[in-house]
Amino acid sequence: MPKQMTDVNKFLGMTEDAIECRVKRGSDHVKLKLRTKRYLYTIILEPQEAESVLQNVKCQIVEARPKIKED
Repeated sequence: MPKQMTDVNKFLGMTEDAIECRVKRGSDHVKLKLRTKRYLYTIILEPQEAESVLQNVKCQIVEARPKIKED
């Protein structure tokens, strides 16, 4: 189970030991998923705040592809 975080500074501190940070963009929020060896940590932020956090991330950043709806 992923663990949800609310502290941005703690999230940024964990990026040094993380494998990757996945970014999932929504219409009104951005979800950052930090994969470590043991857990998946998530944090949900406003788009402006997420951009400033992503500039300070110290691991690989992977943009999640949007799902394509088929008719």
